[in-house]
Amino acid sequence: MSKTLSLPDVVYEDVNTISKELTSMAGKPISLGMTVYLLTEVYRAHLHEPCARDLFRHKLASSDIMSPEEFEQYWNRQNKNKQPKNQP
Repeated sequence: MSKTLSLPDVVYEDVNTISKELTSMAGKPISLGMTVYLLTEVYRAHLHEPCARDLFRHKLASSDIMSPEEFEQYWNRQNKNKQPKNQP
C-alpha cells in the first residue's frame, strides 16, 4: 500500500534532483519513494551517533522553526514569486 505525500514544489524539486543524483551513483533507477527512504536512512544513521544527535537536538531547540501553517504559506509565496507573469 502506498500513501500520498504533499510537498511544496521547491522541496519536491530537491527530492527529484537527489533522486537523479542517486540514480547516477547507483547506475540504476532510483524512484522518488526510494530516495525518501534513503534520505531517512541517512538521517537515522547520522543521528545514531550521540554527538550528532545532541548537536542536532540543540540546533532544533534553539532555532526559530516555522509552524506547519507558516511553512506552507512561506513556500506558497515563494512559488507565486517564481511564476512568470502574464505578458499582454
